[in-house]
Amino acid sequence: MKLCMIGTGYVGLVSGVCFSDLGNDVICVDKDKNKIDLLKKGKIPIFEPGLSELVIKNFKNKRLKFSSNLKKSINNSDIIFICVGTPTKKGGSSADLSQIYNVAKEISSSINKFKIIITKSTVPVTTGDEIEKIIAKKNSKKKFSIVSNPEFLREGEAIRDFIYPDRIVVGSNDKKSNRILKNLYNPLISKGAQYLNTSRRAAELIKYASNAFLATKITFINEIANLCEKTGISVEDISIGMGLDKRIGSRFLRAGPAYGGSCFPKDTKAIISTADKFKSNLSVIKSVIKSNENRSNILLKRVSEILNNKIKNKKISFLGVTFKANTDDMRDSSSLIMIPSLSKKGALIKYYDPTGFKKEFSKIKNVNYENSIKKTIEDADLVIIHTEWNDFKSINFSKLSKRKKIIIYDLRNIYSVDKMKNQGLKYYSVGR
Repeated sequence: MKLCMIGTGYVGLVSGVCFSDLGNDVICVDKDKNKIDLLKKGKIPIFEPGLSELVIKNFKNKRLKFSSNLKKSINNSDIIFICVGTPTKKGGSSADLSQIYNVAKEISSSINKFKIIITKSTVPVTTGDEIEKIIAKKNSKKKFSIVSNPEFLREGEAIRDFIYPDRIVVGSNDKKSNRILKNLYNPLISKGAQYLNTSRRAAELIKYASNAFLATKITFINEIANLCEKTGISVEDISIGMGLDKRIGSRFLRAGPAYGGSCFPKDTKAIISTADKFKSNLSVIKSVIKSNENRSNILLKRVSEILNNKIKNKKISFLGVTFKANTDDMRDSSSLIMIPSLSKKGALIKYYDPTGFKKEFSKIKNVNYENSIKKTIEDADLVIIHTEWNDFKSINFSKLSKRKKIIIYDLRNIYSVDKMKNQGLKYYSVGR
């Protein structure tokens, strides 16, 4: 099939590349000509394991193309995926849909034959209705079909999630579009993926409801971890005990920092905004947002306790600063709150991340990037394991540190409490 992916961000690029790997002809379009030129050279703007190899392979096989010519790309395609950003509005909580509607206007001027137009971006309920109205101003409804097909890709595991999805959700009451899309996804359905056909509005809400529920699980176990620390219980026992209940499941029941990234923070806010619009109170999700926003303050208070409230001139090292492992995404990472706060209190901070230097910290006083784990921790008073990269799972702290009294604060519970104590290290973790 001939596909056009509008937007080469995380969703558009990963989905487009994977669709081409399934044998489809895919054009990835972006108005950023510099990004398109880099992609043609095999240079990937995001960090995602395995993506670079798939781009090079399918580009060479001519199944994957990159372009900045939107009109031509739409004309040459049968299925159009809208994959542009829907960030939170500045100064608000609702989703900024300006990019979505701008693309819809451009599509409306470029339809030369029947097109299936799909929103793959995460959008609030009724967005598909608005897109339909925009395109119908210049085109007969017989020439297009608007479908919601949300993505469920995890950063760091996106390729696997695309190839082996739990479910494929297609929101459309149009039988022709549903038949074509089921055929498009057939290689994945044949591997066991569930194909769910719903109304368009239901598909839009499934995405938001899913992310809000997962954010709730993370926030819930973080609050339980706070209780565990005060009662001498291991939160890991609680997570296992709960997770064995098939109604609950073990995934997303790992205590740690606040949730972050490109989805949970903005999507929980957006679903609240949508509910307010329809005069419906989502009190549970409101509490989740509030609790998550306070999470970094709780961790900072713990850092202060560990250092006996003496933070000034203390050398604090962060291992990992992205919101999670296997991604370079800094959006809403708790390090963006913790590092500036500690710097303001006079700490001398070093950080190392496998994805390199972060511009977000370039103007913060006494914060420096190091290019190795050794350089980062060798003279540290306190090492904070912030992100669960594999690089950090077997460090010999005693060997790398020049200080005998080095303290470890493991926000991801990577290490065994007993093993660290047996090594004579002062070790703290979350909910244990």
